[in-house]
Amino acid sequence: MSVEGETTPLLQPGHNCWAQARADRLAFLIDGEAYFRAFHEAVRQARHSVFILGWDIDTRLRLLRDPLADDKVPSRLGEVLHLALQQNRKLHIHILVWDWAMLYAGERQWMPLYNVQWRKHKRLHFHLDDECPFGASQHQKIVVIDDQLAFIGGFDLSKDRWDTSEHKPEDPRRINTDGKPYRPFHDLQAAVSGEAAAKLGELARQRWKMVTGKSAAPPAADAVAPWPDWIGAHLSDVQVAFSRTLPEIGSQPGVREIENVLTDAIASARQSIYIENEYLTSNSIGDALVQAIGKPDAPEIILVLPEKTGNWLEQNTMDVLRWRLLCRLREADHHQRLYICYPEHRALGEEYISLHSKLLIADDHFLTLGSANLSNRSMGFDTECNLVLEGRDEKTRRAILKLRNRLLAEHLGTDAESVARDSAAHASLVAYIEQFRGRDRALEPLDGSVPEFIESLLPHQRIIDPESPVDAEEMADMMLPPEERKSTLRQLAPALITLVLLAALAAAWRWTPLSEWLDTESLQAWMSRVNQYPFALFAVPGVYVVAGLLSVPLTLLVIVTVIVFGAWQGFLFGLGGALLSAVCNFALGRWLAGDLVRRVAGKRLNKLSEKLAKRGILTIVTLRLVPIAPFGVINLVAGASRVRLKDFILGSVIGLSPGLLAISVFSDQVIATIRKPDLGAFAVLAAVAGALAIGGWMLYRWAQKRDDNAGDDKVMPPGQS
Repeated sequence: MSVEGETTPLLQPGHNCWAQARADRLAFLIDGEAYFRAFHEAVRQARHSVFILGWDIDTRLRLLRDPLADDKVPSRLGEVLHLALQQNRKLHIHILVWDWAMLYAGERQWMPLYNVQWRKHKRLHFHLDDECPFGASQHQKIVVIDDQLAFIGGFDLSKDRWDTSEHKPEDPRRINTDGKPYRPFHDLQAAVSGEAAAKLGELARQRWKMVTGKSAAPPAADAVAPWPDWIGAHLSDVQVAFSRTLPEIGSQPGVREIENVLTDAIASARQSIYIENEYLTSNSIGDALVQAIGKPDAPEIILVLPEKTGNWLEQNTMDVLRWRLLCRLREADHHQRLYICYPEHRALGEEYISLHSKLLIADDHFLTLGSANLSNRSMGFDTECNLVLEGRDEKTRRAILKLRNRLLAEHLGTDAESVARDSAAHASLVAYIEQFRGRDRALEPLDGSVPEFIESLLPHQRIIDPESPVDAEEMADMMLPPEERKSTLRQLAPALITLVLLAALAAAWRWTPLSEWLDTESLQAWMSRVNQYPFALFAVPGVYVVAGLLSVPLTLLVIVTVIVFGAWQGFLFGLGGALLSAVCNFALGRWLAGDLVRRVAGKRLNKLSEKLAKRGILTIVTLRLVPIAPFGVINLVAGASRVRLKDFILGSVIGLSPGLLAISVFSDQVIATIRKPDLGAFAVLAAVAGALAIGGWMLYRWAQKRDDNAGDDKVMPPGQS
């Protein structure tokens, strides 16, 4: 807060910051091209130690993508680290990244440092950080080199992060480690040297010891800051601070310094608050913004958010929470001081910029950037670290405004000097921003609304965006209506017992002596006797129904049916019996659990069922073509869901027919070959096998294509990146 050129100190160690330290140099790196280049140059100059703390890492990441770059210098992260170790025998590299959940398996490089030759290097220390509460993550994004240079911000050394500030459409360099293009990406990183870097080195070693139980010695004092000359310095000899979020773990109390410093900064603002953040769901930050914007002399609040978050899951969870908070802010904006926007780049067409930065600037007296999203989990659940800069003198305040102008220039398609000059001529910063609306680059108003049925379906915020661990009892209280909580277990028990019993029977048929008791020969003998009677047409489907309830493998039943009745009649008997068995199990699942599902979810689930009705058939077809559970279990679960019976039957007919036909034809030809093992029979058998292989491959490709089309965006758990 400025008062006649003076400022009232905002930072209070122990309350809203962990430590303060002098930085010999401070520079801001905007977007991945700048940060990855700076990291590439700095790590090659490391003498004693490199510490990397992150949420993710990918050794295949290409740090340099300029076609004119020196081919003799490796550009991939793993190769760069390898070269640094080879060239300096005193160097130790410590890498600590979150011990990610299996839900991230499709997004990450599997065991990034175990599958390369230099994993066993004695001076390369790699560890997965598992010292977080269940559901929380290690989210700090810090690199420290020789305790002389440190990077802190929103960037991980992982895929889908590199981009230029132009965010060009279809940039051929914007290709990830899997060789696939990804959408434009915007983020920030800060570089500090001197005492500030050493302080982050101390933090990194503390975290390393907490997770591994081993101490890492600080580097020798003879190291020189490996500062890349081309980045210059936006500030020299300046005091910075670091704020953290740490969850409560055992006897270690939780730390909420980032939450405190953000709310303090918002409360202190007088002219403007400029925010760039991937998320906006935090209750405490929302309360602070509502209070600030409700004042008669409210500052202008400019919220730069992504048009939508990165994937389907986030768009249907975090974006819903964001919409609720945006509604609160708009309702409180009595003085028209709020501007909610997203970066528009019309040349991108249907694509949009993934805004990943975590920045807040209040007036010209406060700046913070780092790893913390404006989400509940970043305020109290995940591990986070932000750099904080307080404008206590004129040079620092100029640097803060210069960064804001650089960011506005990028978003508006102009230059920082023009922003500084022209914005001063307008009555307000919002008025200046609004004059760019409709241009090729602009900050366009963000509506942020979500479909009503999606909003009504969202579970409690504590489940989607927690700020502390949620135990099972608390989750049940949030998920279930009060009138259902006491009786839920009693209602659910029959369905659970039946499901477990079916799964156990299926396992028994496969892995226990039960499979030897009821084998193909015994079934064939029994069904042959049935075939001698005129009621065989009705008896065989009945066998399938009973066998389905006992989880007898469907394939075994079909093979026996073909042996007894021949290929085509066996196929028809098998399909009819399988459908009847499926419908019976479906009805059982509907009777056992359907009422419970409807009572617990009520209108919300009914609305969702209407939206998904058109996809019901396709879902059942896919489950039949690619069975992920025993036949009877799938039928029971489908019955407990809201899949319509006609969709279930039609999807089952379409999905079962190819497989049953293949089994019937192939089994019949095998029998024919056994009975008459001549060259012609073997040739026909080979042709049938080849045709079935091609058909199976085509079905696999179809299922894979459907899966890709159903989720063009990557599925990421909400609120973590």
